[in-house]
Amino acid sequence: MDSYLDPEPGKTYISPGLPDFDDKSRMVRIATKLIESPVSYAFAHVKDEVVIRHKEDAKSCITAKFFEDDRKMFVLSIQGYTVATDKPHNASFSFIGEEIGKLVEFLQHIQAMPLDGNGPKKITDEALRRLILSSTQAESLYKDNQELFAEVIRSAITKDDVIAVGYRKRQLQTFKRLLEDPCYFEEVKKQKGCKDEAVWQKYFEKNPWIFGYGLSYLYLSSLDDNKLEQYVQGFTVAHHGKRVDALLRTRGAISSLCFAEIKTHKTRLLQKTAYRGGCWAPSEDLAGGVLQVQGTVAMASDTLRHKLAMNDDNGDPTGEVAYNYTPKAFMVIGSLQEFSTDKGVSEERYRSFELFRQNTTSPEIFTFDELYERAKFIVMQYDK
Repeated sequence: MDSYLDPEPGKTYISPGLPDFDDKSRMVRIATKLIESPVSYAFAHVKDEVVIRHKEDAKSCITAKFFEDDRKMFVLSIQGYTVATDKPHNASFSFIGEEIGKLVEFLQHIQAMPLDGNGPKKITDEALRRLILSSTQAESLYKDNQELFAEVIRSAITKDDVIAVGYRKRQLQTFKRLLEDPCYFEEVKKQKGCKDEAVWQKYFEKNPWIFGYGLSYLYLSSLDDNKLEQYVQGFTVAHHGKRVDALLRTRGAISSLCFAEIKTHKTRLLQKTAYRGGCWAPSEDLAGGVLQVQGTVAMASDTLRHKLAMNDDNGDPTGEVAYNYTPKAFMVIGSLQEFSTDKGVSEERYRSFELFRQNTTSPEIFTFDELYERAKFIVMQYDK
């Protein structure tokens, strides 16, 4: 009792090593498992019909013979027993060699085969094998191809991504037309019934992603879901109603105020005449815009102290807080095409602009054509 020759339920038995009949150097083991089945079923013939009979108190013994060195099974037997007499049934099943693997695969296929619908199914073994991937195989596949999986994740595009990219491509075309087609710009301005700056403000309101990815590569959202143009003073700061064309908020671990001044692509960057030989002064709009943003940031810092807590129309806090520690600011103005001539780039004028821009730490200065190229770069990444 209680051995591989006479097993009990709930245990797995392994025999001692036995020499193989054909190769005495190889050792064979016999594994035994007894399975009790309170309820079982058997086929029977009743009046020329095959029926399934319900049987109680049955048990089966599974015996597997395998080589000790590589654990390869060469015989798998299933023997049924009658509990009352403890005698084996006349019929038993033995699987030999490759038949064992096919039996195991068959059992796996039962678990994996899709059963959508009530009709009959058939599927090739190869197709089912592709559906079956064990956790061990999956882990091994991932470890061996981590770079490939990372690239797939980075480049994975959903249906929503495709829709968003298509929309942004169309808006990018609009951006280009506003920049390069004066007739189209005037037509849009007439349709909107607004001035030059307002055309761009309305366009950027419709396309906040251009600011979010085009400038700082951080997502920037309109603060408190208000329009892009907000009055910092008189609305949030009070006093003289100084205006910035965009009061934006960076979405990150700590939200920070971000001020933006939006001019037009037609605004001059430099004065028409040189201030001194080889030196060109910034235009009135460029210099004035820089001072306007700097003044607004300074007054906002004094008034808001370190943070701005938003309230709703009833005066209740919304839970939205923007911190005001050294707020970021930028200005979008003009175009680098101003420095292009029929014979090339006017290096002295371009140098004057770059020196002024590089030595102005706040606000950051961008031209409309630069903003377009940055937005184009973001959109084109999805096509790679």
